[in-house]
Amino acid sequence: MTGKIKAITNAKLVLERGILWDGVLVMEDGLISAFGDAAEVKIPDGAEIIDAGGKYVGPGFVDIHVHAGGGHRFDTEPEKAYVSCLAHGETTILPTLYYDLSKEGMLEAIGRIRALRDTSPDGAAIGGIYMEGPYMNPIYGACPEKNKWKGDIVPENYKDVVDAGGELVKVWATAPERPGLESFLRYAREVNPGVVFSVGHSEANPAQIRALRKYGIRLQTHCMDATGRVSKWRGTRGCGPDEYDLTDPEMYAELICDSHGIHVNPDLLALVLAVKGEDRVILITDCFASNEESPADLRHIKDLVFDANHDLNGSKLTMNVACRNIMGHTNCGIAGAFKLGALNPARLLGMDGEIGSICVGKRANLVAVDDMFHVERVFLDGREIPAARDE
Repeated sequence: MTGKIKAITNAKLVLERGILWDGVLVMEDGLISAFGDAAEVKIPDGAEIIDAGGKYVGPGFVDIHVHAGGGHRFDTEPEKAYVSCLAHGETTILPTLYYDLSKEGMLEAIGRIRALRDTSPDGAAIGGIYMEGPYMNPIYGACPEKNKWKGDIVPENYKDVVDAGGELVKVWATAPERPGLESFLRYAREVNPGVVFSVGHSEANPAQIRALRKYGIRLQTHCMDATGRVSKWRGTRGCGPDEYDLTDPEMYAELICDSHGIHVNPDLLALVLAVKGEDRVILITDCFASNEESPADLRHIKDLVFDANHDLNGSKLTMNVACRNIMGHTNCGIAGAFKLGALNPARLLGMDGEIGSICVGKRANLVAVDDMFHVERVFLDGREIPAARDE
């Protein structure tokens, strides 16, 4: 927090319902204290003036699904990963842990991330943890040979992890078809009543998902990616998590939007946006760190990551680039991209009362970008953070 009053001028303010073309925003004590048209907002005497240079100023990005930043994994080097994410305007981050970690590895990683949140001057950007696993379908997703959680779902394996995560875990990604999953869901809900459950790396049919909705399944992990469906009759298309997500109006859909539409074909990106609408789609980076070589036919694409099997293993995306890509692949505009990259994930997590949009009383978590989403300035609780301008 900072007690000094600051005023951002000459800004195109990106609001929930559009853009204010000649905007002013005032920050005080780490919060947004006023905003509006330059002709109407009175800037307090003595305020520090920050000229946005005509750039778009919107809410800081909320990246709920990110394994790494700047080539550093959150489970092993959270401080370095954190700095990279924050510099790209991701002012709320959910470091993501994968099922390649053992029980002991998960406990250690949770401890490191909790310590970063509680002790770092910039720890306020850690919004929680996203658990991509451990109980997903081992058939789907990267590095299946590294899955440490293929066995029976039993309390002696998961209780310590759930207890260690506690209120810090905001999302558990699970496969509803896994036998015994309900006992895990029940316990995770007891430990953290506000947690969100997601359908991830799954071939569950709609009936299997509906049977577990009472536990609060409201999200699909990277829609149209690492999912399957089982046909009931020969020659017909089965229905799996993607189809369920598209038809349930309460579900949010995550999208990985890379530069060439490899994770999700651009036509499928457009389909998801058309069916779900901009209010129920969330952009994620799924950023990961790996030194494995790309397959020859995709070596020219620089924002993808692969595993030892030459299968997709996340991306090298940052959220500002994901926003640029969704605009290039679909008819989504700048205000819509900010909604997908900030407001919608904040709403999913129940944090939209403090982050996700420009509103008086909300945290002054802001990012200034040009029309191609190059990051110019970043503010965390009103304090300016060195921005990355390297895309």
